Amino acid sequence: MTTWLTAEEQRAWRGLMQLTSQLQTALGRQLQDEHGISVADYEVLGHLSGTSGEALRARELGARLGWEQSRLSHQLSRMQRRGLVEREECETDRRGATFRLTPEGRTAIEEAAPGHVEAVRRLVFDVLSPDQVTQMAGLTGHLLDHLEGGGRRAGEATASR
Repeated sequence: MTTWLTAEEQRAWRGLMQLTSQLQTALGRQLQDEHGISVADYEVLGHLSGTSGEALRARELGARLGWEQSRLSHQLSRMQRRGLVEREECETDRRGATFRLTPEGRTAIEEAAPGHVEAVRRLVFDVLSPDQVTQMAGLTGHLLDHLEGGGRRAGEATASR
């Protein structure tokens, strides 16, 4: 039997969905208008720039982003064509590939980061109190932990495969 959302749960859920959509749109517009890159480009560049050697195995990059392989593959292909990343064959595993930030990719993330952070601050953090930021960090962390654990309720059995 389905347990429908209460009015308050519905309000919270719809608000979260609308907030996520509007933030993605606003941040995407800022990155595209000012730097000619998408939010997805920025996410990939950010992950690569934050690693030693500015490179990651495709599998590791996908896990960090939480993306399906096909989405990652298409995104990396587009970024390769634009010269933002380069593909290197993995020396230890012929099936794997490593993606590295190019000098153009490094320039793109360095130029985009200050404006992006300013937009995030203006759209989110400037209108929240320190207590609200702490609450938001706790809520998002809790939900992400739950999702990474398979999204099961406490005590719920894992289905056998």
